Amino acid sequence: MERRSFLRTAVVGGGVAAFSGSLWQGAALAAPAQNGVGPYGALQGPDANGIRLPAGFTGKVVARSGQNVPGTSYRWHSAPDGGACFADGGGWIYVSNSEMASGSGGGASMIRFDAAGNSTAASRILAGTNNNCAGGRTPWNTWLSCEETSTGRVWETYPFGGTAVARPAMGRFTHEAAAADPVRRAIYLTEDKSDGCFYRFVPSSWGNLASGTLQVLRAGTATSGSFTWANVPDPDGSPTETRNQVSGAKRFNGGEGCHYADGKVWFTTKGDNRVWQVNLANNTYELAYDDDLVSPGTPPLTGVDNVTGSAGGDLYVAEDGGNMEICLITPNSQISVFLRIDGQSSSEICGPAFNPSGDRLYFSSQRGPSGASTGGITYCVTGPFRA
Repeated sequence: MERRSFLRTAVVGGGVAAFSGSLWQGAALAAPAQNGVGPYGALQGPDANGIRLPAGFTGKVVARSGQNVPGTSYRWHSAPDGGACFADGGGWIYVSNSEMASGSGGGASMIRFDAAGNSTAASRILAGTNNNCAGGRTPWNTWLSCEETSTGRVWETYPFGGTAVARPAMGRFTHEAAAADPVRRAIYLTEDKSDGCFYRFVPSSWGNLASGTLQVLRAGTATSGSFTWANVPDPDGSPTETRNQVSGAKRFNGGEGCHYADGKVWFTTKGDNRVWQVNLANNTYELAYDDDLVSPGTPPLTGVDNVTGSAGGDLYVAEDGGNMEICLITPNSQISVFLRIDGQSSSEICGPAFNPSGDRLYFSSQRGPSGASTGGITYCVTGPFRA
């Protein structure tokens, strides 16, 4: 079966930037990503925090659930999940969801960093919501925090100040992640159900998510082919759930992370350990990774979850379980392990996001070594990420 390989793309800190020169300008036919030697070499032994990294990279703890964020009086939330970075003058802001029930601290928080990467402030930006799992940043510097419940909503939050607002026009379903496409002026959305769908929301006015059209991807049952978009008649999802309103809507087994760059969107499905690529220019989709199709050797990526991209065009995919790894897929379709956390087999890695300059990668272990939601840890890895 023919499948296109990755196009080299560039995304820094969740924002989209186009590059030229050595970047790939077209698609080449290839199988989904296969085992290869990572661009940074083998993992070293665990550091003081149990993180195994390639030579030249260092990791540190940024925050721990239930403890004050260093340099602030704000207690970091439990069960940190999806996250993103935002440029803030010479520094940046990292936003993180809390995958907790409304009565137990669900919502989202932010940490502000100075140019040296020191935390200087932290605060709650969303409270009283349910199971905020992943989400996505917008080009106008808001964070879309998504509720992973059957009637879940997308909440638009304001890391730089402002009151969070529910966006019901984006549909009520088991939301997972979101990715903004400034070219087509659409937001792509994943659904965490074993028979879930892949959606896009087209706002009536770009930059204002109060109204618009929710659409679902329609396609056949194959792992590659063409697709169309169809309007969802009732985004409220009651009495008929959104995924069951449109005949021919393509089913995906447990939608998770979602990432847009350079005319394409990638998303993961945890039920079958796959990464999908959707080419928005020619309305085709295909597999970018499938653990059943990896050769030679053992597939490195299982329990696929959150995904982000680097300035060098690499995809970084976090594991929910698996070996507690973040794996790297290069533009020439090679996959390798970038980091591993030892001693936390009852946790999952969440919220990978690069700072604006692309030299720091933030992420969380949702439950840490304790395996409890109160044991979450947020980390930062610094090093020579390729540009």
